[in-house]
Amino acid sequence: MANIVFIATSLDGYIADQNNNVDWLHSVDNPEQCDMGFACHFERIDALVMGRNTLELVLSFDMDWPYSKPVYVLTNTMTEVPNGYEGKIFLVNGPLTNIVKNLNRQGYKNLYIDGGITIQSFLKEDLIDEMIITTIPIMLGGGIPLFGELDKPLNFKCIDSKRFVDAVSQNHFVRVR
Repeated sequence: MANIVFIATSLDGYIADQNNNVDWLHSVDNPEQCDMGFACHFERIDALVMGRNTLELVLSFDMDWPYSKPVYVLTNTMTEVPNGYEGKIFLVNGPLTNIVKNLNRQGYKNLYIDGGITIQSFLKEDLIDEMIITTIPIMLGGGIPLFGELDKPLNFKCIDSKRFVDAVSQNHFVRVR
């Protein structure tokens, strides 16, 4: 069982710019449309856990629903799944440890944890087992940070580093307990 982060950041550690945009993710030429390991990552996971803000961002993209696996949305405010997404999106709330245990009991062993506040919350509860962080070589100067404050240090070990499209780096970390 693993809770896994797969996310891209700017050089200065932001996952969205000051206007909550992520168009900078395409600031590096990628003519062959390299997925930078996302397909392999997605094969490993059983379900996604994301926050409401991340869901709203995904829904704002001009594209079909990108996920073939169940998406569990952490929310205290949404009371209904957006129309047309029944059976794809499920709303959950409560303590993260309980949510993870419930999902594990349902057979979802490897969870993809996505979204800034969600990742920060999982880290505060020491519930992240792996982080695959892709760094786009751009400085945003502000925006939504990937990491926030922690009550105690969390040790990770880098088990792999890759470079894509001659510009983008990706590091794979596992939690050392």
